[in-house]
Amino acid sequence: MNITSIGDLARGMTLRTRATDIKTQIETLSYEMSTGRVQDVSGRLGGDYSQILDLDRSLARLDAFGIATSEAALFTNTMQLSLKTFGDSVGDMTASLLAYGTANQPVNHEQASQQAKNELDTMISALNTRVGGRSLFSGTATDVSPLQSSNDLLTALKSQLTGLATVADIRLAAENWFNDPAGFDAVIYQGSNSTLSPMQISENESVTLPITATDPAFKAALRDVAVAALATDSALALSPDQRTALFTELGVDLANAQDATVKLRAKVGAAEARIEEAATRNSSARTSLEFSRNELIAADPYETAAKLQTVQFQLESLYSVTVRNANLSLVNFLR
Repeated sequence: MNITSIGDLARGMTLRTRATDIKTQIETLSYEMSTGRVQDVSGRLGGDYSQILDLDRSLARLDAFGIATSEAALFTNTMQLSLKTFGDSVGDMTASLLAYGTANQPVNHEQASQQAKNELDTMISALNTRVGGRSLFSGTATDVSPLQSSNDLLTALKSQLTGLATVADIRLAAENWFNDPAGFDAVIYQGSNSTLSPMQISENESVTLPITATDPAFKAALRDVAVAALATDSALALSPDQRTALFTELGVDLANAQDATVKLRAKVGAAEARIEEAATRNSSARTSLEFSRNELIAADPYETAAKLQTVQFQLESLYSVTVRNANLSLVNFLR
């Protein structure tokens, strides 16, 4: 009986080696087909990675700016919504005070003061809004809410107005307390006197929003609504005629405060537009850089598909040869 020859063993080893080589080619071509990139990047670049590394650094910077613009957009959008809520309350209170001011009736006065308390609570809540764990109107002290509660504000202001006999004295005392650094800013405001640092939204562009809850527009509105809320308090002891006159004056002044709030919204709106434009430019630049990077290491899909078909055919042919060789070896063995 014959035994398997050295030639058969060598042929079998050659076939297995060739099969492994073809399988490796198939894996490489399959990877390139699925990813669209060559697997041997070093070979494609000739070992020079400088250009692709430069592109990667630029893409990393744009990724960072993408995060920055997203955060800035969220911050300004939420700030805009807060300003809208604040402004709507000021607008509603303005209309109500002007209407109640013409009706010299105690029941109407009580309704005006109660509405003022409700609107004051809404206004303070709007300024205490947070986004992503950061307060919008606390300056650099983003970890704390900028204002204490409406009850705290009314209690502090009431102590300044108690015992005053005229509308003019009440309004002057309220104005002085809100403007005094030892008044509203020290007693009610809990944020920082330092405004937020500029938000970098592109390589050479930043956005600044130096708005805190101590902005004159906010303080004027909070002051007049707070005075309206206290107008019917027994500690002030105002007559119906005085209350009517006070509501009328407050309504007129609140209309001016509403205009100032609209200007703040316009300032934030301008920042929103700049952020959106920067995000669009950054996105376009990123698309261009990605295209350039892909061009450096891209695998031609048609060429890759043709090569893959060829090596698959080679593998099938090799299997056919291997099977044929195995059958012939078996016949030789049985002879």
